[in-house]
Amino acid sequence: MSATETIVRPRGAKARYGMRDVETERPSPARWIGRVLAWSVIGFFVLFFVVPMVWLVLAPTKTPRQLLLENPFSFGGFDTLASNWGELMAFQNGIVWVWLGNAALYSGAALVIALVVSIPAGYALAMVEFKLRRTLLVATLIVMLIPNTALVLPTFLELSALKLVGTPLSVILPFSFFPFGVYLTYIYFSTAVSRDLLNAARIDGAGEFRVFTQIAMPLATPVIALVGFFNLVGNWNNYFLPFVMVPGRRAPIQVGLAELLSNVPLFNPTTVGSVTIDLPVLALATILSVAPVLIIFLFSQRFLVSGMTAGGTKE
Repeated sequence: MSATETIVRPRGAKARYGMRDVETERPSPARWIGRVLAWSVIGFFVLFFVVPMVWLVLAPTKTPRQLLLENPFSFGGFDTLASNWGELMAFQNGIVWVWLGNAALYSGAALVIALVVSIPAGYALAMVEFKLRRTLLVATLIVMLIPNTALVLPTFLELSALKLVGTPLSVILPFSFFPFGVYLTYIYFSTAVSRDLLNAARIDGAGEFRVFTQIAMPLATPVIALVGFFNLVGNWNNYFLPFVMVPGRRAPIQVGLAELLSNVPLFNPTTVGSVTIDLPVLALATILSVAPVLIIFLFSQRFLVSGMTAGGTKE
């Protein structure tokens, strides 16, 4: 073959011989537009969510004057942080710890009851054939779509008739009502757990209770963690129901934050209380109210991810 001869290869030979096609590697205008839109959306969510969180973390390290006049993303000082912490602890003789304890009691007790009820209910709807099964499932879906705030008034009237208003049960019992957990468990058992495995245990002589406790429950660890986390976060952040049911020292931290907010002159200029709360102290209380849920999330995220991805494929 002479030096002047040209090698002719069929179309697609570049890819077949491992040669790089420069033209095909150039991003098309549509791809560039897609990248710009994707980064724009990411940047928007960073500004919308991350920036306020950074400001909230740095706010307790500043004085009120620094918070309003200086760079919002600058660090104040550890001495100022200690001073704000002391002011928060001095508010009503450290009532913030009472509020946190109340929130832990209400959310924790309701979490146990919700798991005891939701997991067996979802298992029964998914794995057991009985009369009115479809009716119960439809009712669960309908109740799940009703806003919680719409149920506060009838719940208050019901608990008032039972003379439970003002007691911990007036918050724990409504918190335990968690139809979303029943639906999540139903979806998990319907899609991620093999019926043949459970039927094999029944053929071997295992009763229904043993099948549920020794076979179904160990397989449902991810969804149990997911249901528990959703219930805990929803109850911990609930404001309206505890505000109606348990005012005063029996209130949880979310209601307590509203009381702190009412003592901030910037938000309530008409306040005439002898104790006023500065904005950095309020920011510190907000971080303190979020910290327990954040810690639980960090230690349980492996189970939460497993629970959210479970049921994506049919066994």
